[in-house]
Amino acid sequence: MTGHHGWGYGQNDGPSQWHKLYPIAQGDRQSPINIVSSKVLFSPRLKPLKFSYEGCTSISIANNGHSVQVDFNDSDDRSVMTGGPLDGPYRLKQFHFHWGKKHNVGSEHTVDGRSFACEMGDEHPGLNRLTDALYMVRFKGTKAQFCCFNPKCLLPALRHYWTYPGSLTTPPLSESVTWIVLREPISISEKQMEKFRSLLCTAEDDERIHMVNNFRPTQPLKGRVVKASFWA
Repeated sequence: MTGHHGWGYGQNDGPSQWHKLYPIAQGDRQSPINIVSSKVLFSPRLKPLKFSYEGCTSISIANNGHSVQVDFNDSDDRSVMTGGPLDGPYRLKQFHFHWGKKHNVGSEHTVDGRSFACEMGDEHPGLNRLTDALYMVRFKGTKAQFCCFNPKCLLPALRHYWTYPGSLTTPPLSESVTWIVLREPISISEKQMEKFRSLLCTAEDDERIHMVNNFRPTQPLKGRVVKASFWA
């Protein structure tokens, strides 16, 4: 999967090449990482996570050539996350996805070396509306209205999490992220995954290249401590 504006996920412009344009790619707090459960530190100071995603603040869904992204109106506090390691409310601006060509790869963070492209099972009802909209943004550069989607339906019931200081996992790879990785995965069916894999990272008039394996490999921990909100 190759990009056409400096970086992508292909052999010539993929994660192993990003440091040429973004030297911080070899920095001390890069993401994603492999979370080794036996080395995680339980922190009683970590607060429960709270999500207030009740408002209909989603605006659009778009294919940016690297992923599919849902954007939200973040001009007020109708969709915010609080608690955890955060020092205040954080507004939801957007969410996007990473996935693999096959079901056993795709997630960026791994746990004890295990990748979570998806948990095979029944169709996740919260994902149906999302995956049913993907046909509208099949090609790179396409965008469609996508209102009143509540992302809370994509969250697991159990909110135990790991947290650590990290970075963006796509360029510019800024080391300014406090990562919160939920312990419990949600399920997604192969039928739903195939709708993600049907997306293209090229424009309609270009050679058709499917958008798959759009994830960065795990990066060295370099002395960082991963904390957990729960006892293992």
